[in-house]
Amino acid sequence: MAKVIYPGTFDPVTNGHIDVVKRAIELFDEVIVTVAKNPSKTFLFSIEERLEMLRESLKEFEKVKVDWFDGLVVNHAKQVGAVGIIRGLRAVSDFEYEFQMALMNRKLAEDITTILLMPHARYTYLNSTIIRNLAQFKGNVSEFVPPIVNRKLKEKFGY
Repeated sequence: MAKVIYPGTFDPVTNGHIDVVKRAIELFDEVIVTVAKNPSKTFLFSIEERLEMLRESLKEFEKVKVDWFDGLVVNHAKQVGAVGIIRGLRAVSDFEYEFQMALMNRKLAEDITTILLMPHARYTYLNSTIIRNLAQFKGNVSEFVPPIVNRKLKEKFGY
């Protein structure tokens, strides 16, 4: 059974993330969407809130599980028995960083392969920072995020 992880901070999850998950489940038997717990970063949503939003957003996909990790992503991949790490690639500007991370991960764990998947073109400009900034100023983000995320952003920013 070919299992992969799709790690990220997902603060918050966007429709672009969901699109990458959909692409991954076409290729693999199981996709574990895993939230990075990074104490050096400041997040809008707690890890519990991010897990809740992911679980709700991905509940229709039987081949998807939601998890979290603390530490190196390759160690998490090994712990869950994954053969690969899915990464979303939106634009050429993402490539250099993702390429460097893929090479480092290969150095740390030769048996774990990084797979770069591109979302649909309509999501290539989306990222969580843009969504947070738009929502902070009461912009309509409903077409860019799952319904639970839209609701949680409105609650977080008081509108």
